[in-house]
Amino acid sequence: MLIYDVESPGRSATAQFEPASEDIPDDIPIALRRDNQAGLPAVSELQVVRHFTSLSRRNFSIDGQFYPLGSCTMKYNPRGASKAATNPGFLSRHPLAPLSVSQGFLQCLFELQTYLMDVTGMARVSLTPMAGAQGEFAGVAMIRAYHDHHNDDARTEILVPSAAHGTNPATAVMCGYTVREIPITDDGDVDLEALKQVVGPSTAGLMMTNPSTCGVFERRITEIQQVVHDAGGLLYYDGANLNAILGKVKPGDMGFDVMHMNLHKTFATPHGGGGPGSGPVGVSERLAPYVPTPIVGHDPDNGYYWMDEREIPQTIGNLSAFMGNAGILLRAYAYARMLGHEGMHRVGEYATLNANYMAHRLAEVGFTLAYPNRRATHEFIITLASESKSMGVTAMDVAKRLLDYGYHAPTTYFPLLIPECLLIEPTETESPEELDGFVKAMASILEEAKTEPETVTAAPHKMPVRRLDDVRAARQLDLVLARQ
Repeated sequence: MLIYDVESPGRSATAQFEPASEDIPDDIPIALRRDNQAGLPAVSELQVVRHFTSLSRRNFSIDGQFYPLGSCTMKYNPRGASKAATNPGFLSRHPLAPLSVSQGFLQCLFELQTYLMDVTGMARVSLTPMAGAQGEFAGVAMIRAYHDHHNDDARTEILVPSAAHGTNPATAVMCGYTVREIPITDDGDVDLEALKQVVGPSTAGLMMTNPSTCGVFERRITEIQQVVHDAGGLLYYDGANLNAILGKVKPGDMGFDVMHMNLHKTFATPHGGGGPGSGPVGVSERLAPYVPTPIVGHDPDNGYYWMDEREIPQTIGNLSAFMGNAGILLRAYAYARMLGHEGMHRVGEYATLNANYMAHRLAEVGFTLAYPNRRATHEFIITLASESKSMGVTAMDVAKRLLDYGYHAPTTYFPLLIPECLLIEPTETESPEELDGFVKAMASILEEAKTEPETVTAAPHKMPVRRLDDVRAARQLDLVLARQ
């Protein structure tokens, strides 16, 4: 139902607001002024509240349901972090405020830089990228700046494992590189021999994450970094899966030269809906001269200040207005302070424990693990290739049916190299009871697939919107303007 369907002439929801002035400022050009009313619905305040509350209940979210979206780390965002970030002193500060009235804010960002350097093993961190994708772009741009600075123009290729995130090759191309894919072995590791065959004078770098999207830890990472570095290339770390190793092992210690961090994943800031986001980048000493600016510096005598191209002349430049997404950075800072050093360790421990527990339980009830001989990290993969062939029930069917049981589906059909797969990440914030409930729902769906497969293939049955024809929707997109 549209909110216009319940309107009635004379109603309004403006009682708590001062009436807008009818005087039109002289500086608004004639061509930009309205010649009619905005066409807002004539509804009461109670109707507005009920309408949008009803809409919100139709959505799945981490606040309402278990959300095991693999590779996305949909975990609880502590309300205390949001409360701290919305302190009036932070909210009322203007981005152009002088340093003398910004010392508290700058101290928070400086300490966040320090925390991120500590947990990643990187030499310098810049907080300016506004999202993980922009942080990824910054990482490859710094690799390019490094090679350009050393007049190494022959390095035109970025190597990307087949289990990498889909944004990795796109980012490499955006930075002017040609992408070469590296296969993985049957047990989920990068094929080291295949890597040795292609690495060489044209290699600018290798993009990967560890653990990978296969849900396993790359066991030969030290050998991989040695092969790439010996050839003169650099290593980029996609920080999407940092949650798995937080407090346990550092990308810098693995030999990575640059990485981005998804604060909305590892540091529990708001996630989804296209933003807001934040994707800080960390670099090793060799890439420290190229970090995007500004970053926060500290002088014992004069306090905290912005470091820009004057202090970092080889910087790749600014990626965002001012200093990045301040509100998200402050939430991540508060989250880190609440956890403390030992709390950071527990994040990786419980995320991994939950994933391995759930993988074991799902295998017990009849699901097939993609890598049954490997220990899961923070996420794992099951494949329904056998069920698809014998019962006609696909991974997407199971994903749709989960909605009827009150659970958001895991990531479907990713990574692409595993047929009919579900990538499942329970995170560290879910209780054993929630994990058991999900396993029970999955077991019920598997039984339905055996006895009444049409119940699964036609799902969902209880949602406001039933099964859509995805192909038709893509090919015959029809967007109708509800109200002129």
